[in-house]
Amino acid sequence: MVRLSKGERQDKRELLASLNQVDNLGRPMDNEAFENCHEHLEGASNDTDLLFLTGLLNSTAVTQLIKIQKNFDEEPVEVIEPELLGVSDILAEVGQLCARSWKPEARELLKIIRNPHVKAVCDTHDRVGRNLEEYRERQEVQPVREKVPEVDLLNNDMPVETIKMVCLRRNPSEPLGLTVELDEHKQLMVARIIAGGMIDRQGLLNPGDVILEVNGVPVSTPEELQAQISVAKESVTLKIGPNLEEEMKSARLTMSGGQCYMRALFDYDPTQDTLLPCQDIGLQFHHGDVLQIINVKDPNWWQAKHVGTDGPIGLVPSQELEERRKAYVHPEADYVHKISICGTRISKKKRKTMYKSKSNTDFDKADLIFYEEVTKMPPFQRRTLVLVGVQGVGRRTLKNRLINSDPTKFGTITPHTTRPPRVLEENGKGYWFIDREAFEEEVRNNNFLEHGEHNGNLYGTHLDSIRDVIKQNKMCVLDCAPSALKLLHNSQEFMPFVVFIAAPGMEQLKQIYAERRATGGSTRNLADDDLIQAVEESALLQRKYEKYLDLTIINEDFDITFRKVIEALDELAHSHQFVPVNWIY
Repeated sequence: MVRLSKGERQDKRELLASLNQVDNLGRPMDNEAFENCHEHLEGASNDTDLLFLTGLLNSTAVTQLIKIQKNFDEEPVEVIEPELLGVSDILAEVGQLCARSWKPEARELLKIIRNPHVKAVCDTHDRVGRNLEEYRERQEVQPVREKVPEVDLLNNDMPVETIKMVCLRRNPSEPLGLTVELDEHKQLMVARIIAGGMIDRQGLLNPGDVILEVNGVPVSTPEELQAQISVAKESVTLKIGPNLEEEMKSARLTMSGGQCYMRALFDYDPTQDTLLPCQDIGLQFHHGDVLQIINVKDPNWWQAKHVGTDGPIGLVPSQELEERRKAYVHPEADYVHKISICGTRISKKKRKTMYKSKSNTDFDKADLIFYEEVTKMPPFQRRTLVLVGVQGVGRRTLKNRLINSDPTKFGTITPHTTRPPRVLEENGKGYWFIDREAFEEEVRNNNFLEHGEHNGNLYGTHLDSIRDVIKQNKMCVLDCAPSALKLLHNSQEFMPFVVFIAAPGMEQLKQIYAERRATGGSTRNLADDDLIQAVEESALLQRKYEKYLDLTIINEDFDITFRKVIEALDELAHSHQFVPVNWIY
């Protein structure tokens, strides 16, 4: 038998008093276990059982159980009916709109929406609301509505994960070791960090970071930053925000589940790339392949995979890397710069010229484009059908056949000319007749897709003529020069489907010319040298304008070529398609 001391007997009395307090919470305890325990403790003769029960009731688990039991016995709380369900879907739509905007307010709202905690709260809200509706339908309980106070979400101080605070230990006699500049969005951005400087040693800032505040004071210019740092003492606290340019690029690449699509405009073989960190993780692709870009954090190497496949994710060279690679000129092959006697490099003064639309192709020679951002669109019909190819390959014959096959679906333009009308010619039937001065004024205003001079008269395709056909709900069929493809491709209103009619072999080309002469379509008698030149020029045009082409057909047979064009247009009306992103945004 275990004897208790005076102190232990006092503990026993306190234990009984505490049980009485638990038992008298304003109403009788319904738990039979506690009632049974209370009855045995009042007349307990076994001190060992008393010590065991004392330790058990003092444990954290039993204490929490008593609190839970108390909460279960309380009156039920009134159910608050949610004001709106589907909040996650609304936030997703708002996020897509913000991703297209360059305003700092939209950028901040986008970061709040993309915050994982905000997403989790909204998802939980919708799930709880749906569960409540289901429960109410089963129990037929009338909802109790309470007015929810309106909250100004835009003016609150909700933290954003991309905003960070950086505390720098400063030596008043030593500069920080960084330079800043204002970017095109008027952000105070860290331009460079001096190697070996104070900030470089601490490693807390990176080039491209945007400085928002210094010791709690907002700064927006280099002068304000310098003034605030000069009055600071041993420590400087900087509020750093993300770069707007990088954030918008990241937003474009991560919206819709991180899906961004790029159409490759060159062939890439990772086994032949000496700059690739590891050839085993390179992703091979060909010209025209659509790639889904997964990550663009590395400025030189993007993570991507082929669209429509479950293939592996690999590295592909970025646009910036390919530009540097293609623009690099080995010093031994650099004939532009001259080397002086002292070994310094001398170059001629650069000549500045104004951009002219008629010199479009000349400026495009220096334009390096390796990827084109595209977006996936549901089936829709393009507004223009553009047939390009060398002269005599059969473009006009194919154009006329398409229009005659379905005049309600296809149409063509009425060209403008300065030639005086002939007998029985009506204005607007075969040509629009205007004077030379008005024609040249329209050319200066860039209102012609293409124009030229023949026998002293000007001829051209006016953009309004294309718009007139589109307004009739017809597809405008054009057989324009390849130099006009850039204007059509970059326009939101024309949305072309470009078909390149490639020249066939020598024998097939002779047969095409023979058929045209037999039908009176041509009186030219071409020699073999002319045919060879046509084949070579066709291959040159295809390589030069390949980035604008949607379909290439070798015109060996007019019937087959016609069917391929019709089938391609039908597929556009029934299948999803990737189009340039500037057509949509």
